[in-house]
Amino acid sequence: MKILVTGAAGFIGFHTCKKLCEEGYEITGIDNINNYYDIGLKQSRLELLKEFNNFKFIRSDLTDKMELSTIFEKTNPDIVINLAAQPGVRYSITNPEVSIQSNIISFFNLLECSKVFKIKKLIYASSSSVYGNSVKTPFSVKDIVDHPVSLYAATKKSNELMAYTYFHLYKIPMTGLRFFTVYGPWGRPDMAYFKFADKIMKGETIEIYNNGDMERDFTYIDDVTESISRLLKKMDDTEYRLFNIGGEHPVNLLKFVETLEKKLGKIAVKEFKGMQPGDVKITSADTTDLAEYIDYIPEVRIEDGLEKFVNWFKEYYNYK
Repeated sequence: MKILVTGAAGFIGFHTCKKLCEEGYEITGIDNINNYYDIGLKQSRLELLKEFNNFKFIRSDLTDKMELSTIFEKTNPDIVINLAAQPGVRYSITNPEVSIQSNIISFFNLLECSKVFKIKKLIYASSSSVYGNSVKTPFSVKDIVDHPVSLYAATKKSNELMAYTYFHLYKIPMTGLRFFTVYGPWGRPDMAYFKFADKIMKGETIEIYNNGDMERDFTYIDDVTESISRLLKKMDDTEYRLFNIGGEHPVNLLKFVETLEKKLGKIAVKEFKGMQPGDVKITSADTTDLAEYIDYIPEVRIEDGLEKFVNWFKEYYNYK
């Protein structure tokens, strides 16, 4: 089976490609390798993927519809997994055009190519951000999510609506995955846990928003790739589905920092600040639907996941 994975040099994309290559799929990865964060980290991920004989990489930008169509024609994928996006809640507020181009236009081009080349299934990344400031927890995929509090969240909700339309009109099976704060080795340097680790090791001050009165449902990366792997095997040809991919155990921000300090072996210098625009106080995943469908829910606890991240972080950045 041939699978096209977008965002292959990204955090989740890299791990997904690696998992599926190990399972024997023929993988083509696409990424534009932009400079939103360290290009060297993206290149390092790709170097590991290129060790697989069943992986090939194409550097391309999904906003180029003609080039994307050529890629579809040459690779003839059975399945598309769209993990490419411009991440960042705060980044979408200061750089709205980039978010629209990367998250809306690119996804439209992907849907159009999927229609023309008659792919069998499409799995795409959504986000827990679509739940906004919902006070009902845990968040269920059955909840109404019409009040995004950031442009990033609005683009992800738009992706879900666009996907449903293409499913309805052209019967392309679609599965959207609402990821909840994914973390782990080879992660994204712009995410809080990564920035905290970097600043703590350098003795720099970390900023604690909303004075630490926040909770996040952290999800270890291996739980994400296992979920995707099982969904690939389970999906039939007549469905549109949404799933939460989350740990089901929200962690208080201060407790999270304390755990990270223990794993790093160093105490953080903290500066407490107010709530930031676009941020939400809590994320909490209801994964009942996921468990019923693939007989699996994310299971790695934050203590174990952070230990694995810290071990990688110290080795990659040569911390003793």
